[in-house]
Amino acid sequence: MPQIAKSETQFDALVIGAGAAGLFYGARAGEAGLRVLVIDHAAKPAEKVRISGGGRCNFTNVHTAPENFICANPHFPKSALARFGPQDFLDRLARHNISWHEKTLGQLFCDGRSGVIIDMLLSELYETGGELRLATLVHGVERTGTGFRVGTSGGTIEAARLVIASGGLSIPKMGATGFAYDIARQFGHAVIEPRPALVPFVLEGREKEDFASISGLACPVRASNDRAAFTEAMLFTHRGLSGPAVLQISSYWAAGEAVTFDLLAGLDAAAALTAFKAEHPRKSLLTALETLLPNRLVALLSARGEIPAVARMADMPHTAIEALVEGLSRWTITPAGTEGWRTAEVTAGGIDTDGLSSKTMESRIVPGLYFIGECVDVTGWLGGYNFQWAWASAHAAARA
Repeated sequence: MPQIAKSETQFDALVIGAGAAGLFYGARAGEAGLRVLVIDHAAKPAEKVRISGGGRCNFTNVHTAPENFICANPHFPKSALARFGPQDFLDRLARHNISWHEKTLGQLFCDGRSGVIIDMLLSELYETGGELRLATLVHGVERTGTGFRVGTSGGTIEAARLVIASGGLSIPKMGATGFAYDIARQFGHAVIEPRPALVPFVLEGREKEDFASISGLACPVRASNDRAAFTEAMLFTHRGLSGPAVLQISSYWAAGEAVTFDLLAGLDAAAALTAFKAEHPRKSLLTALETLLPNRLVALLSARGEIPAVARMADMPHTAIEALVEGLSRWTITPAGTEGWRTAEVTAGGIDTDGLSSKTMESRIVPGLYFIGECVDVTGWLGGYNFQWAWASAHAAARA
């Protein structure tokens, strides 16, 4: 890593936050001819990149569209996403000979470890003349006649542009803070209450005990509420429910609301059970259901009284089959809450986009002040969408 001279205190752009968005902005702004400094309070850059995707970095999604994002103003993400899409990021990877592969639902992962993405971000920053200072605390930010003055543990830094890319509140053990929101409020921006997103549900009482007994079991479901629906896997845990379907719907969940799960995940279960009855009239309903659902789940639902005690399928009239299928396709749970910031993958809410330009991410209140990445009220679905927002919002700000 290049050695930084202590006397270097003036820059065209100062970026606070050396994560995906901050580093990407640094390189793109450097390409545009700006002298950039990126600082971060952490000892290492881009740690969320490092742990993402099980260590292989789910860096984007081929299906990226504005509809895959939650924002109080659903039109806000459109401009940035339209001007820097998944293929644009793939072109970057090609320049660095980084190989990748596609998994389910358009998710793209590195073939190797996620460190190759971090290496790319750093090398592009340095190649364009950008600088990086880690383990640097910010003590205060003020406007000047020519931009901003930022007091840090490494001295005072002045810059014409100040770019806040310090993320949200998810995964506090990695150093997440509300710094971006503090700066936003300092300069007159509204902040939509941040909340954990892409996060497991926790349960209480009997449900918690029951589901803990099948902890580790996963099955395909359709999770839905009045605002969204996702068909992916659900995982039973010692605390409650997790898995992709649960993480996805959690971003649309509010405390006290029920969530509906189609345990049959779109199967024509009535037809399957009717055919089973015709072929095996003396076999039990539980045996028939085990052809559609995991055995342990069938046993638990039976113990909870959610499956009738029918010794022979011959004794199960068609109306009873239809009623059972209806119940299993509208299985409703009211979570006690979520696991919170500790395991949330991202932050929902954040800096109100009404105060930002959708084309440049620049403050409409304070010229030269930009907010990019997770700290903004734009939250993507699970599967690489949040990284694509990081790249796109950073690109928009750098090209301003």
